[in-house]
Amino acid sequence: MNYWLVKSEPDAFSIDDLAAMPRKTEHWDGVRNYQARNFMRDGMKKGDQVFFYHSNCKVPGIVGIAEVVKEAYPDHTAFDPDAKYYDPKSDPDNPRWLMVDIKLKRKLKRTISLQELKAMPGLDGFALTRKGNRLSVMPVEKKHWDRIVKAE
Repeated sequence: MNYWLVKSEPDAFSIDDLAAMPRKTEHWDGVRNYQARNFMRDGMKKGDQVFFYHSNCKVPGIVGIAEVVKEAYPDHTAFDPDAKYYDPKSDPDNPRWLMVDIKLKRKLKRTISLQELKAMPGLDGFALTRKGNRLSVMPVEKKHWDRIVKAE
């Protein structure tokens, strides 16, 4: 099993939005960074665990845990001219962008803030706290996953 962190701005799609979806499941669309896409395509597998992270908000941080329930498949929003994430260069016969489906397992008892994560012992090398890391999908080492879950 692998561990991941996905970021979303809560005013665009929050943990509560995921909780309100049928079966608490939704596709993770709109990823338009090749490295993040490659993580989804090559790494994310059904059953993998995912931290749900709220970004670009008053208190950015990890707010929940989800699970990958469907592996990478073409992101249909890339083909829709009316969609926010439309990409005219993406071809349905050879899709450039992918998405996975995630299902909410649970909301955390509290937000584990970015500030707290940066100060937390045992998170040396944690991708989220590395300077300049802005990816919306990133791997999490098991030791980091365990340390963060323990901090809840």
